[in-house]
Amino acid sequence: MNKVTIDIVKQEKVDNRVNNTGRPVNKKSSRQIRLRKQRLYNKLHSQFIHGVKFKINNDSSEWQEYVYVCGDKVNTHGYITTVAGGHVCNVSYIGRTKVEGYTFVLGRKINVTINLKEVTFIK
Repeated sequence: MNKVTIDIVKQEKVDNRVNNTGRPVNKKSSRQIRLRKQRLYNKLHSQFIHGVKFKINNDSSEWQEYVYVCGDKVNTHGYITTVAGGHVCNVSYIGRTKVEGYTFVLGRKINVTINLKEVTFIK
């Protein structure tokens, strides 16, 4: 008689049940809405900081495209220029959804406020 060896192979689940937490996510809950807003605000903030071109008021002309340029030193803010290279304003504050700056026109200081929720970023 010949001896027969039998290999026992453990059956594993292949439908990825171990990654299921068991509870579906309620996307209409206030927590999920808050997290979605935070994700959007962080995306807008990082796009502005990294110098992505943006438009204000969805104007179609190329002269109305702006870019944020970071300052040279660590604790200084930069400035906003047009894509063509013209200086628009200096930036004094960058928040989550608001950017404040100033410019001088005919010897007067003019304050500029940009709401990042109303800005359209161009890829």
